[in-house]
Amino acid sequence: MTPLLELRNLGVTYRTAGGEVEAVRGVDLTLEPGETLGIAGESGSGKSTVAMSVLRLLPKSARTTGEVLLDGEDVGAMRWGRLRAVRWSSASVVFQGAMHALNPVRRVGEQIAEPLRLHTDLSESEITARVGELLDQVDLPRSRARAYPHELSGGQKQRVMIAMALACEPRLVIADEPTTALDVIVQAQVLALLGRLVTERGIGLVFITHDLSVLAATCSRIAVMYGGEIVETGPAQEVMTAPRHEHTRALAAAFPTVGDPVSRYAPATTTPLPPERPRDAHAEPTPLLAARGLHVTFRDRAGAPVPAVAGVDLDVHRDEIVALVGQSGSGKTTLARTLLGLQRPTSGSVLYDGSPVPTTTEGLRAYRRQAQLVLQDPTSALNPRHTVYEAVAEGPRIHGIDGDERDIVVAALEAAELRPAETFLARLPHELSGGQRQRVVIAGALALRPSVLVADEPVASLDASVRGEILGLLLRLRRELGLAALVITHDLGLAWNIADRVAVMYRGELVEVGPVEQVLLEPRHHYTRALLDALPSGTARPSQPGV
Repeated sequence: MTPLLELRNLGVTYRTAGGEVEAVRGVDLTLEPGETLGIAGESGSGKSTVAMSVLRLLPKSARTTGEVLLDGEDVGAMRWGRLRAVRWSSASVVFQGAMHALNPVRRVGEQIAEPLRLHTDLSESEITARVGELLDQVDLPRSRARAYPHELSGGQKQRVMIAMALACEPRLVIADEPTTALDVIVQAQVLALLGRLVTERGIGLVFITHDLSVLAATCSRIAVMYGGEIVETGPAQEVMTAPRHEHTRALAAAFPTVGDPVSRYAPATTTPLPPERPRDAHAEPTPLLAARGLHVTFRDRAGAPVPAVAGVDLDVHRDEIVALVGQSGSGKTTLARTLLGLQRPTSGSVLYDGSPVPTTTEGLRAYRRQAQLVLQDPTSALNPRHTVYEAVAEGPRIHGIDGDERDIVVAALEAAELRPAETFLARLPHELSGGQRQRVVIAGALALRPSVLVADEPVASLDASVRGEILGLLLRLRRELGLAALVITHDLGLAWNIADRVAVMYRGELVEVGPVEQVLLEPRHHYTRALLDALPSGTARPSQPGV
């Protein structure tokens, strides 16, 4: 039987101002109908280049060698008319950023209908009916066809992208990082949807991500890419549980198993962690940052109240990392903004070192020197025209920090493990890797010598190995400087990896708070159990007696 997809000695080279860059070389892969193939690798490994080469979606600067056979037909030899017919109808792509891939000024029903208008002879009434069927297939109400992308959640937007990909009933679907920005429950729903479609319709699925645990839960086979080459391939569970290549082992270690004692306080970092400092077990310290009866209520378009934070009590102590976990929309970010004085509470109070957080401009300015925010996307957080020096020096200038400015900047960069600091001072953000950019953001916060960091999804957009280094940095800052941190995340593996305590947020309330081992191994609330049950098979907690 002819494979659905076959790559033979595929190579891709990009022409750049600095010369030619060989992005992919010697890739051989096959996919049968009804089979699922996962391609794992970090940014720059070549996995997305391989995916885009299947339908000749690469830029003009790319030169391709080797063969890409779709149902035995050479894609590289197709004329433009034939290639246009193959796209959507024979093979389609689910792109990574649903918000960026969807047109913000067109209703989603119109966007799902577009490939049907281009590639089929269906009448308008038949297209409307087909759009409804597609929304049913991806578990969205038909009424959502009239919604605009900004009116949908991240998971709903991703489902719309899947509906578009299925519109013309292709035999092959390529999903490029379709769950990267989704919380664990929505991720599980999208993975279940893709698995069901493969089973029911017999389509071939190529799933691309840097998260081996997601591939192990979704795909029958996994191919691992590193430096443009396939370095390991095999059955999914075998690759996940007994990786042979060093890079595969690093990818597997970056997403720890909740409940595995080996990964507790042990992020995948190349820099040794300092030992824990001795603590007084009998001390009753005053919380460094605290919320008491905190409520934040917004209003919808009709003026009806929408509670975002509903009566939250939370403590963060010195020398402690607290993980605040929950789905998108649970109120985590609103709570963090309120703790930082960026959002006024409707009622309740925020305390810093036992005293209410001031509301005056000068008081808030002084407070924000002590409580610093680390944003999720370092690329958006940095001014593209400012050098690393300017980015880190901005805070000390605003707050009038005493001392030599250059010394302050260098010390902050060193503390954020950008060493030697002098080699980074003149660089611009685009000259840094994702992990280096996140370290610059952290250095900007450390330059003010704060007591507490509030980190909002600090590793969500980073590669697996970089993720481990940033988590290791946060743990080192706690152990060496006694820095407190509130880390907002939907990733329970992160909480198991570095947090001392975990607070679970659901519909604006904290439904469970306690030591990580207690909450994640012996959950009491049904929502905590739902979060744990939604973990991919590779990161689910081991079975525990009585759990």
